[in-house]
Amino acid sequence: MIGWRGNWGRWFNELCKGCKAVGIFENHYNTTPMTWKNILTDTLKLNYPIIQAPMLGVSTPEMAAVVSNQGGLGSLAVGGLSPEITQQLIRKTKSLTNNPFAVNLFVHQVPAYTEKDLEPMRQLLMQLANKRGYQLEPADLSNFQFQTYHDQLNILIEEEITIVSFTFGCMDSVSIQLLKDKGCVLIGTATCLEEALFLQHQNIDMITVQGIEAGGHRGTFIESNTLPQIGLFSLLPQITQAVNIPCIAAGGINSAQTIKAAFDLGAVAVQIGTAFIRTNESQAISSYKKKVEDAKDTDTSLTKAFSGRWARGIRNEMMQQIEQIGIAVPPYPLQNSLTGTLRKLAQQNNDYEYTNLWAGQSAGSPTSATQTKEVLMNLVKEYETLYR
Repeated sequence: MIGWRGNWGRWFNELCKGCKAVGIFENHYNTTPMTWKNILTDTLKLNYPIIQAPMLGVSTPEMAAVVSNQGGLGSLAVGGLSPEITQQLIRKTKSLTNNPFAVNLFVHQVPAYTEKDLEPMRQLLMQLANKRGYQLEPADLSNFQFQTYHDQLNILIEEEITIVSFTFGCMDSVSIQLLKDKGCVLIGTATCLEEALFLQHQNIDMITVQGIEAGGHRGTFIESNTLPQIGLFSLLPQITQAVNIPCIAAGGINSAQTIKAAFDLGAVAVQIGTAFIRTNESQAISSYKKKVEDAKDTDTSLTKAFSGRWARGIRNEMMQQIEQIGIAVPPYPLQNSLTGTLRKLAQQNNDYEYTNLWAGQSAGSPTSATQTKEVLMNLVKEYETLYR
């Protein structure tokens, strides 16, 4: 048996040869040199190893359903949401597709704190809101209620979700076993080799390898002196050569060429987020979509300003004001809750300067596609043309 180390494609081709020799998969796999089929598409029952990234506040049940209906894997982002809202979103997605889709959780701890700890940031946000013309009440910035993934597990089981992805950490062993006993495939997120090895040791089924190019929150969970800032095409081969479970490439992937490069470096699938922000199925406000459309390669930065956790987004006034003032930013999810009302007010006013604009380094794109289906199928067609 050929191991996963090295080029994954050679492993799969040898496996297929053996299967065909005994008549297995004879009609299931393409006999042409180019095939989308692999261990991930078989396990998750997909036509294409392309995953729509979960983007809380941007991706929607409609977006996830379109991707799944076209044979990719749609993702529903529910991190930090209540069990009731989680169930509503799952059922909405189910009403739009009969195909598999992933539900994405945030796996994190809520730090101990007092209301006094939040007062400096609270005062700053009140000042920024007043300066911008938004009215914030003290009640908007205190007495937060936090939901964790433990609150959502029963909903996932009740709704018979079969694919669960997660980020910000690793589930506890009891939760892992609970979901596995119900037949769930678990997909964790790693931003460095140490995290990938940890996830494999915890019996996670697949790993999303997140390069520093990726938009949105970093999935980093092993605390160290420095944030892992490793480019995808440096990190991906290190991880695929060190683990024996399938790896999904995420970060800066927006074209047939980048998809092919990810496959060549050992990925069995790609996860794409920023390319879907501008679609009609996206929840992003119009000014956010315009900023993504016009973004240059140098327009994004890593910041803790909005949520208290490192994330990549397009720079704007709110990010700069919080970073420049010198006040310590409370950790996630405290800062995320503190800034939540101000960001919602900005979104209601189509104000891109005072809400997060998560986007990856490959945000700007010449494509004019505004339909999720079109974005996905264009990538499929371009890859097939490139391969031929």
